Amino acid sequence: MSTGVPILMYHALAHRPAPSVRALSVSPDAFAEQLALLGERGFTPLTTAALAAVWRGGAGRLPARPVLITFDDGYEGVHRHALPALARHGFAATLFVSTGWLRGRYDEGGAPDTMLDWDQVRELAAGGVEIGGHSHTHPQLDQLDDGRLGYEAARCRDIVTAELGTPPLSFAYPYGYSTRRVRHAVRSAGFTQSLAVGNTRAHRAQGPYALQRLTIRRSTTMAEFDHLLTARSPGRAFAIDRTLTKGYALVRAARRAARGIGDG
Repeated sequence: MSTGVPILMYHALAHRPAPSVRALSVSPDAFAEQLALLGERGFTPLTTAALAAVWRGGAGRLPARPVLITFDDGYEGVHRHALPALARHGFAATLFVSTGWLRGRYDEGGAPDTMLDWDQVRELAAGGVEIGGHSHTHPQLDQLDDGRLGYEAARCRDIVTAELGTPPLSFAYPYGYSTRRVRHAVRSAGFTQSLAVGNTRAHRAQGPYALQRLTIRRSTTMAEFDHLLTARSPGRAFAIDRTLTKGYALVRAARRAARGIGDG
C-alpha cells in the first residue's frame, strides 16, 4: 500500500464516558459503524505485532488494504463493547495497557475512568487481541529521568508477562511523546516495536519505534473516518493538531533542558 498503513488510535468506548476522557472517547454505536465501513472498504485489520513481522522480518506480505485498530490505556469499554464487535467481524486489534491503571493488585490509582481488570484482559487476549504495553502509570515519558523511565517500561512489561504468560512485544507511548532516549529505553525493555501518534499513516521508513497513528475522537464523523482511510493525505485533517504539537515540542524540550534531562 503505497500511501501507508492507517493505524487507528482509540481510547475509551462508552455511552457516557467520564468528562475527562469524553473528547477522546467513541460511542459504541459509532465504533460499530466504523468497523462495518472497514469491512465494506475491504480492509484487513492486523495486530501491531503482525505488521512488524512483515516490515521487520519479512514474514509474508501485507494484505491489499491493511489497517490496525489500536486502543490505549485499558478502559473497561474495550471489553464490554469492542470485543464483541471485533468478534462479529473477525477483526484483529491491539490493546496497549497502562498496568498501574488497571483494576487489581497493581492498581496505583489515577485512572480517569473505569478500567479493565486482569480477567477481562485475559479474555481479550483469548479473543485474538494483542496486548501491548503503555507504561505503568501513564506518565510523560520524555520528562522522566533515566531511572524512572526504565522502571515504567520494565514494570509494565513484567506485569503483562506475569498475568498473560508471555512478554508483550508492542508498546505505545503515553500521550504520543518520545525522544531517542525514550525509544532506547523501550527497546531495552524488550519491546520490538512502538507506536507514536503523528496523525499520519504509518510507513516502514518511520522505523519500528516511531510508527505513526491517526486519532479517532468522539467528534470524528463517518465522512471524516472514511477520509482517513482512503484519502491520499489524511494528515491534512489534523493540520491544527500538528501545528500545536510542533509548538508544544519546543516547550517540552525546554522543560527537559531545565531539569537536566537530555534527548539522548
